Amino acid sequence: MSVKMRLARHGRKRFAYYHIVIADSRSPRDGRYIETIGTYNPNSNPATINLDFDKAYNWLTNGAQPTDTVRAILSYKGVLYKKHLMGGVKKGAFDMAEAEKRLDNWMTEKDAKIQAKIDRLAGDADAEVKKQMAAEAKVREQKEAAISAKNAELAAEAKAQKEAEIAAKQAESQVAPEVEVTPEAEGAES
Repeated sequence: MSVKMRLARHGRKRFAYYHIVIADSRSPRDGRYIETIGTYNPNSNPATINLDFDKAYNWLTNGAQPTDTVRAILSYKGVLYKKHLMGGVKKGAFDMAEAEKRLDNWMTEKDAKIQAKIDRLAGDADAEVKKQMAAEAKVREQKEAAISAKNAELAAEAKAQKEAEIAAKQAESQVAPEVEVTPEAEGAES
């Protein structure tokens, strides 16, 4: 029986996530498996990988063959690097302490790279939001300026109309002055 380390698909249509499983190579993709060693979610940025490091290393050293995608995941998480370092320890190139030290250094560098990418993505998102807010503020200022100009124009028209009405009233009062009729004038008329 040849044992494979491969992905088993889960999730809904066009939004898949995967379980990293150990399975017989003859079983179907989503069929029977021996053990689940982790999950892989490519929908997030960066992709979310939860892997039981020790189980993956154990299965890898016992002869399980990873598929191309799982090999990339194992490389990303450092399982293949640990296997490489343990090969160096077996050959006597360096001791176990040196191998652990190298693996820890590699892990810290990898974590720093991942965190830098997360921070960069968050910074890019913040910059995009700020840029969008600035564009919206500019549009809002233009609309407010147009509204205030229109209001000023309407106020000027209203003022001009009021002044015209006042001028018309003054002109009317000057053209036809009313003659007041006094009681003496009434008696004289009769």
